[in-house]
Amino acid sequence: MKRLAFLVLLAGCSSAPPYEAPPADAPPAAEPRSKGGYYKDDGPHENPPANAAQVPDAEPRAEPLHRYANRPYSVFGRDYQPLARLQPFRQRGLASWYGKRFHGKKTASGETYDMYAMTAAHPTLPIPSYVRVTHVGSGRSVVVRVNDRGPFHPGRVIDLSYAAALRLGFIQAGHAEVELESILPGEPQPQAASLYVQLGAFSSRENAESLRARLAQELAGLQDRLEVLLAGNLWRLHVGPYGSAEAARPVAERIEAQLKLRPLIIVR
Repeated sequence: MKRLAFLVLLAGCSSAPPYEAPPADAPPAAEPRSKGGYYKDDGPHENPPANAAQVPDAEPRAEPLHRYANRPYSVFGRDYQPLARLQPFRQRGLASWYGKRFHGKKTASGETYDMYAMTAAHPTLPIPSYVRVTHVGSGRSVVVRVNDRGPFHPGRVIDLSYAAALRLGFIQAGHAEVELESILPGEPQPQAASLYVQLGAFSSRENAESLRARLAQELAGLQDRLEVLLAGNLWRLHVGPYGSAEAARPVAERIEAQLKLRPLIIVR
């Protein structure tokens, strides 16, 4: 992993995992120097792929756990005990992301880091495993495959690929509050969550209902799916539900192209 300078394994094994240690001054997490900036230029490439924001979720599948990457280890004086098996897991905290400084380098799994794939680094989740990451502020969610270790910055719970952070909408901010929930391949999800396309959020129900009435005339075939509901202290206009991101995304793209809105795909 990129942050494993000074890594000392606690397992006492004769062979270490295929980590590629970074320079000693490598940052503990990708975070902005100021608004719109990136720590030590760890941002996107000058010409990222045009479809970076449409990279699909990782598809959970049964995989054997890595032979080495799930052993106990120590970083910066702190001990970590990775989970030894796939199991239900929930966590809430700050997510960060890492980009071009680590693109093409080895991850803790020995795989090459691809900032345009839906992957993530986590201190203790099994490698490999799958987790749904939901942006608390916007409701957007993605599914990523954990194949790396980190972040080791206090207060951070997961380090996402550029593509995952782009989908969640916090590239410029550098970090965001998220909720994590493990996904166990082949088993029903612990929550019967559905996906919705959010078209707006208003402090006034009257404004939300007004937009709903207008869109009911303009969105052929979606009138019966429009819904106004109170979530938190805002009235939100949703279209849905949809059973998967693949089903919701074309609807969001159609609405954006037709009405020049910026819809969000959210989990409820």
